[in-house]
Amino acid sequence: MTATQRPGLLSLDDALVRLLASATPPLDTEIIRVGDADGRVLAQNVVSALHVPPQDNSSMDGYAVRCSDLHIPGLALPVSQRIAAGSSGQTLQPGTIARIFTGAPVPPGADAIVMQEDCTVLPPVHGDTDGARVKVNTRPALGQFIRRAGEDVARGKTVLASGQRLGPAELGLAASIGMADLEVARSPRVALFSTGDELVMPGSVAPQDMPAGAIYNSNRFFLAALLRRLGCVVTDLGIVPDRRDATVQALRDAAQMHDVILTSGGVSVGEEDHIKPAVQTLGTLDLWQIAMKPGKPFAHGRIGAAHFLGLPGNPVSSFVTFLVLVRPFLLKLQGQSALAMKVIPARADFKWDRPDKRREFLRARYNPEGGLALFANQGSGVLTSAVWGDGLVDNPPGKAVEPGDTVRFILFSELLA
Repeated sequence: MTATQRPGLLSLDDALVRLLASATPPLDTEIIRVGDADGRVLAQNVVSALHVPPQDNSSMDGYAVRCSDLHIPGLALPVSQRIAAGSSGQTLQPGTIARIFTGAPVPPGADAIVMQEDCTVLPPVHGDTDGARVKVNTRPALGQFIRRAGEDVARGKTVLASGQRLGPAELGLAASIGMADLEVARSPRVALFSTGDELVMPGSVAPQDMPAGAIYNSNRFFLAALLRRLGCVVTDLGIVPDRRDATVQALRDAAQMHDVILTSGGVSVGEEDHIKPAVQTLGTLDLWQIAMKPGKPFAHGRIGAAHFLGLPGNPVSSFVTFLVLVRPFLLKLQGQSALAMKVIPARADFKWDRPDKRREFLRARYNPEGGLALFANQGSGVLTSAVWGDGLVDNPPGKAVEPGDTVRFILFSELLA
């Protein structure tokens, strides 16, 4: 424990190590269509059975030529054939050129492509029966504008590795080598519920009729969306009353058919916070309270075979702890290998002179000068800061920030992908 860490709080790095270590073994696997695999995690290497492209082809609309025929610019040669994409040409005879289009195979004998902009189609000469003639206005370089067979993917190459999360580019690459199906980790089954008698669902009560002390349940919506972005199958169990028996029953039911139970609220130490004793009644609690701000009241445990993850009730605390802790845990459960948050250095165009003893995650965004501006209110209930911001400044415990300092910045676009 460092001098700047509060007694009894686990450092975020230590908590993350312990949390990820518990996400084993990974979930079992399934075979799905390539078109359905966006956001899923590969469970098997994908190896190409062919070259991509399968043969040398033209990267331009133009003319396939023999460089030895065009030793000086301005020579005119007859067009001996026309080659479109999807067709194949004959051997290019010396002293002739071939009309060719982008993606078409380069005919045997040709060793360069001259783009059509560098050529002039000559008008036919009276009595000429040999076909079109084209003046080549440049001297081609050997191999120019030819995409070589296998230059993208070589036969036998592993193009996608097990543990890689799939996105649009990965799906396109898999399709380019003929893959119709992929083996991926099964989607985690996640039960989601909130606790708190103060919570009201949007639409159930009009804003002007809200009872004193009531708030709309925002966490339920962004947590469900975040889970689905990570490929999870979500069971929304709604709002559980602030009673010990109701909390125990909800946890017991959720553990029966889910891999993970995710809750928000009720993980502090107040008299109406029932999550901790309820989890301990049914299973074990391994993590409790992290030295981070926002998000100190985070919990992890097990109820039977299901993992329990408890988030704070304040919306920004819940949002940040999900991104920093829950997201890598769920990806590790699916077998993803790359889990570290991508941190980029950025210039602080703000002053932060009231650092906390805990590691802080400050909402910030880029200004027109390329530096970071800080949202004025860093409170854990101010969800507008997450909408306004481009990401999180990862600030070490007790560290003040002066304008011009270099800080660690984590983009929301990386965490929400």
